[in-house]
Amino acid sequence: MLLTGYREEIFLPTCNNTFQSVHCIAHLDQDISGALPYLNAVLGGDTYIKEPPSVTFKLYGKLISVHGDKIAVNALRDEAEARHILEWLKEQINDAWGKRETITPKYDGKTIPDFLTIYRMLPKTNCKKCGQPTCMMFCSQATNGALGAADCPDITEENKIKLADYLSQFRFD
Repeated sequence: MLLTGYREEIFLPTCNNTFQSVHCIAHLDQDISGALPYLNAVLGGDTYIKEPPSVTFKLYGKLISVHGDKIAVNALRDEAEARHILEWLKEQINDAWGKRETITPKYDGKTIPDFLTIYRMLPKTNCKKCGQPTCMMFCSQATNGALGAADCPDITEENKIKLADYLSQFRFD
């Protein structure tokens, strides 16, 4: 077991006192820097920073940043949710560390589709049939997985296949 304990700090955000959510910082009792590339591989981090090492995830509407000496989580309902997520992360960290011999470490973040690659495949008519005001807005939605090839009614069959194939290589979660 790599991570045995932490000290939690749960607080209301100071930037806007009307927020109903709380934030949490867990100060770790052990340095878990060595586990971060394995945790990134297992959980599919959105952003990975090599120096100093950290990995950031967007999970369940929360932004979670894991550093070698701390974990930060935002937009929590209450202290109970903060504790639940911290315990879950502790399990994930220890599990990834325990299985590191079988996990290929990942030293980069999630890749997203290229806006211009998508745009080149679209008809560029700004027809609004997809529900977006322009083809560029369609691209913006497609880069995060909200829209796909089947959502553009005017795309050619050839480009629909190409776009679906291109978007299939990305994970949207």
